[in-house]
Amino acid sequence: MKAIEFAKMVASGNDFVIVENFKSKISDSELPSLAKDICDRNFGVGGDGLLVIEPSKKADFKMRILNPDGSEAEMCGNGARCVALFAKDSKIVDGDIRIDTLSGIIEASVTDDKVKIKMQDPRDLKLDFNLSIEGGDFKISFVNTGVPHVVMFVEDLDSFDVKGLGRAIRYNERFSPRGTNANFVEAQKGNSLKVRTYERGVEDETLACGTGVVASAIISTISKGLNSPITCLTKSGETLIIYFDRADDNFKNVYLEGSVKIVFHGQYLLSRKRGE
Repeated sequence: MKAIEFAKMVASGNDFVIVENFKSKISDSELPSLAKDICDRNFGVGGDGLLVIEPSKKADFKMRILNPDGSEAEMCGNGARCVALFAKDSKIVDGDIRIDTLSGIIEASVTDDKVKIKMQDPRDLKLDFNLSIEGGDFKISFVNTGVPHVVMFVEDLDSFDVKGLGRAIRYNERFSPRGTNANFVEAQKGNSLKVRTYERGVEDETLACGTGVVASAIISTISKGLNSPITCLTKSGETLIIYFDRADDNFKNVYLEGSVKIVFHGQYLLSRKRGE
């Protein structure tokens, strides 16, 4: 029976299982099923995703992001912050960190339990268009912050049906075939937002989403006149801070900052599938 060393980590409520795979102990073909099993909150470790650290010729290491449904994502902001702290704590890297992802190179710096990452520049910005969902028309915006995100402003976020409408947006044919993440945003006083996110691949609302709050901050800057830095209160009750430089509708030097925690280390035993 194969034993896999892992760390359980949490970033602003987003929780992940991190595995170092420099020696390719886990094959590519094993990753989807491992992600499904290890992320299961009843029969596995539990998590919003499996993050696998592998060698890279372009950066300090590569981060692969496996969703709980076994699909692979291009980018995860809170996941990148977790692997940055993991790499620093494990002495894989000293100083600032460069992470190779499917969406490009991510830069990270660690100060105690705070991790700040430089995101890819936002792209594919589309503002204020109507989307017909479940018999209603909703005004939404879209931006890709490493992965695709819809942003929709609401009046009362606490009572909003994030899971129901989020799922409808995620699977809407406009965003096929891969779908999109969906963020619901309530503006607060000053440069502050409340954000709740339905995540593609998790197929549920998560307690926080790094790329989602960045998308929400970018859209809010244009639509609501906010300015950097923007503080986002997540479902977990923790805050994330987004920094950026803006020239009209172009955004550069986008950073995401917040706390990260290593919860525990352990071994996961690969066994036969349940029911066999």
